[in-house]
Amino acid sequence: MSLPAASLSASSRLPLGTAMGSPQKPPLAHLFKGTFVHATLSSPMDVLHGHLLGVGDDGRIVFLEQADQQEQLAKKWGFKASDIRELSNHEFFMPGMVDTHIHAPQYAFAGSRVDLPLLEWLNTYTFPTEVKYKDNDFAEEVYTRVVRRTLKNGTTTACYFATIHTAASLLLAEIIDKFGQRAFVGKVCMDLNEFVPEYKETTDESVEETERFVRELLEKQYQRVQPIVTPRFGPSCTELLLSRLGDFAKARDIHVQSHISENDGEIKLVKQMFPAYKNYTDLYDKNKLLTSKTVMAHGCHLSDEELKLFSLRGAAIAHCPGSNISLCSGILNVRNVLKHNVKLGLGTALGLDDVIGNFEVGKEFDALLINPKASDSPFDLFAADTFEDIIQKFLYLGDDRNISEVYVAGKQVVPFSSSV
Repeated sequence: MSLPAASLSASSRLPLGTAMGSPQKPPLAHLFKGTFVHATLSSPMDVLHGHLLGVGDDGRIVFLEQADQQEQLAKKWGFKASDIRELSNHEFFMPGMVDTHIHAPQYAFAGSRVDLPLLEWLNTYTFPTEVKYKDNDFAEEVYTRVVRRTLKNGTTTACYFATIHTAASLLLAEIIDKFGQRAFVGKVCMDLNEFVPEYKETTDESVEETERFVRELLEKQYQRVQPIVTPRFGPSCTELLLSRLGDFAKARDIHVQSHISENDGEIKLVKQMFPAYKNYTDLYDKNKLLTSKTVMAHGCHLSDEELKLFSLRGAAIAHCPGSNISLCSGILNVRNVLKHNVKLGLGTALGLDDVIGNFEVGKEFDALLINPKASDSPFDLFAADTFEDIIQKFLYLGDDRNISEVYVAGKQVVPFSSSV
């Protein structure tokens, strides 16, 4: 879930009194003292009270040490006690949240229209809405709102589906960059749609526009917004389109996202449309779309055989329980997915674990400052609550009212600046 800063080699950049060849320490952009909560490979949750965390000008964490090391750290990094921002006793920092599956255009009707199963829901509500994104003004309003809303709710990294419209998809990437979110953005590809025929492309158009989308997005050189190849799902694509997109993703070494086994009707339709393949997973795999850079949404009804292939290829599943329940699609057996060593994330598994995810030194500071005692907090604290109780109350009952500040790569992005 970006990255390298340009370097300058002129010796004139050395501070006065610094000998040539001496190692240079980056200046600190932020210095926080308080409680930090994160997970590591060895622990599902570490609560680090009384720690100092320093963030360099490049947005990366340069140290996380116990506060009793302050004097030594100050000598090493050249800061004064007055440079430290001290959190209150009840506040804490946690890593920014990652959402691996968001349909940005569907934000226009979020919270409504959940009265039909998947395929009818797509044809009745979703496709007719997504047609509207050929209008960039309409797209700009919705996309601006969805990026603001997700950031305000603590989503520092997101994996977005856009629509088939290249211009609007590029606009979504531009808006994400303006707000400072970290994201993957995909122009949707679909050359089949018998119910809403005006919402599809020819195979050639879909591939050519995907190539243009990727090329133009990369030319923008946004620091933290990347393209992702996005066939909508099996029933909306011909075998030829899937094959060509797989070849393109492999040639360019690009991430892939799609949907799989969300609903029984969808699985039956795939079997009917693609009888030569063993199963839904085989359809993607044989067309080079199931890789270590692939995120497949839902996966409610994957067989053990399919999960073994997911594990073998290193592909991930984006678990979307809210959607699965709302559309009566099914319940994902999470324990079985994990038993098969398949990467699994909530609606997080984007191959960015060496960049973000916790507060280890060297990672970028994507973080949320949590205030459990916010004046309009949706939950109450009591004298007997332990700090672990407070964390759990936020995780289960908290919302954006408890998120005081949001940082992406060391840059504070919430509260929003006047320029966005």
